[in-house]
Amino acid sequence: MAEAIVDAHHHFWRQRDLPWLTGPMLPRIFGPYEAIRRDYPISEYLADIAGSGVVKSVYVQANWAPENAEAEVAFVQRTADETGWPHAIVGYADLLSADVRPALDRLVRHPRLRGVRMQLHWHRNPQYRFARHADIADDPQFRRNFAALGDYGLSFDLQVFAPQMEGAWRLATDFPKTTFILQHAGMLEDLSDGGRAEWRAAMRKLASAPNVVSKLSGLGTFTHRNDPAAIAWIVKETAALFGPLRCLFGSNFPIEKLWTDFASLVRAYRDAMAGYSAAERAAMLSETAVRVYRIA
Repeated sequence: MAEAIVDAHHHFWRQRDLPWLTGPMLPRIFGPYEAIRRDYPISEYLADIAGSGVVKSVYVQANWAPENAEAEVAFVQRTADETGWPHAIVGYADLLSADVRPALDRLVRHPRLRGVRMQLHWHRNPQYRFARHADIADDPQFRRNFAALGDYGLSFDLQVFAPQMEGAWRLATDFPKTTFILQHAGMLEDLSDGGRAEWRAAMRKLASAPNVVSKLSGLGTFTHRNDPAAIAWIVKETAALFGPLRCLFGSNFPIEKLWTDFASLVRAYRDAMAGYSAAERAAMLSETAVRVYRIA
C-alpha cells in the first residue's frame, strides 16, 4: 500500500481577496497564470487530490493584501471548521513593522495557525523578485520582530534564493528554537552546472543548522512543467544534504495546476522517492510535515 501523504504546501482562494489575481496582469515567477485568475475553492482542491493518498494538508498564505492578513487566516480557519481541511495554517505577518506582536495576537486566536511566511526572496531578475531587498534576514528591525515568533511558538516558512542562504543560515543559528521550513527546496532557478553548484553549496550551509527543514515543493516553478527527472534530481540532492527525515512534500497547488494534474505530480514524487526506505519515504511524504506543523 502506498504511503499516506500530508500536502504541506497548498492554497485555495476567492479571487476577489487577492490583489495579484484581480489587478493588472504582471509577469510572475511561475509564468502566465490566466488559468488561475478565478476562485479556487477548497472543494476543487479536494477533488484534485482525490485518490492521491493525501490525508491532511497545510495551507500557506497566498498574498492577500498585507492589511488583510488576519482576514485570510480567519477565512481559512472557517473553512477548516466547516470542512475539516486544511489541518494547519501558515499566515502572513509583516516582520518589518514597528511591532509585530499585535498582529501575531490576532493570528494566534485561530487554532490551526502554526506559523508565518514572509517571503524574503530577492533576485537580480525583476520577474523573480519579491522582497524589497536581498538582505532582510540581517535587518535589525526584522530580527527584533522575528524573536517574537519563538515567544508565540510559531514556525517560519523561509523563502530565499541560493545567494541569500548565508543570511538565512545566520538567522537560523541565531534563533535555534524556531523551526524554519525552507520553501521549494531553495528555489533552484539556474539549471546550469554553475547554478546547480552554487545552489548545492548554499543548501549545504543552510542544512548545517539543525532547525531548518526543506520542503520538496514548487519544483516546476521555473521550468513551468512537471519534469519527473528534475524532481528526482532535486529530491536526491536535497535529501542527501538535509537527510530524508528533514524533508517534506508540498504540492504547491493550484500553481502547479498550471502545467500538471495532482495525480501526475504525486507519481513523480513517489517515483523519485522509490529508492528510499519505508521510514524515509514516510518521513518525506507525511511524518516530517506532521511534526514541524504540529498536526494532530
